Amino acid sequence: MSLTILIPVRNEEIGILDTLKYFENSWVTDIEHEIILVDDFSTDNTHSKIQQFQSSKLNYKIIKNKKNGLGSAMTVGIENSNKKFITIFMADLSDNIDDLKKYYQLINDKKLNAVFGSRFIKDSNVINYPMTKYYMNRLANNIIKIIFFNNYNDYTNAFKIYERKTLLELFPLVSENFNIFLELPLKIITRKYNYEIIPISWKGRVSGVSKFNIKELGSKYIFTLLYCLLEKILLKK
Repeated sequence: MSLTILIPVRNEEIGILDTLKYFENSWVTDIEHEIILVDDFSTDNTHSKIQQFQSSKLNYKIIKNKKNGLGSAMTVGIENSNKKFITIFMADLSDNIDDLKKYYQLINDKKLNAVFGSRFIKDSNVINYPMTKYYMNRLANNIIKIIFFNNYNDYTNAFKIYERKTLLELFPLVSENFNIFLELPLKIITRKYNYEIIPISWKGRVSGVSKFNIKELGSKYIFTLLYCLLEKILLKK
């Protein structure tokens, strides 16, 4: 068992050291791991702060994105990883490291290709989710659920775990921004890989500024949705 924690960062100088210390003081240091931070063209001191961080317990490195956008950051991170499993963990610490432990144990014990968390099923817990974003999230995810005849309801959340070999089989990744987090689970589902869904916790960002912009990303999500739907139709044929 080994784990890559993939963290995309852009202008996270305010909280990035807290993020690294969060992992340094966790169960992650007891396993074979690596933390790959992909700097997505930060214009502040994010990169230098990460370089200055020192830890004897944490195996981490920072690499620069090749092309602007989260889609490229995910591709670069996956290509540069060398562990069996990869999880995507956002720098704002909105997700819970205890849930990551559940992911890690489940994907290995059951020999799955992926584990998806949901913030909107029984036993999940959500704190400080912006109300407008919440309603748009539920509307979009339930529409996707109906279109793909699937019981999953939290496609767009980044926090999931995958077998690295499986992720490489999903290449090329076509999404450029946050819609990459829709593309990955949809490809897993439509290509009939083995996965399970578990409840997870989530809390709103307490430092820094969110990079998520609903108005800018609407068309990108539609593109990814149509692309994956077309793939599903073609796979049936």
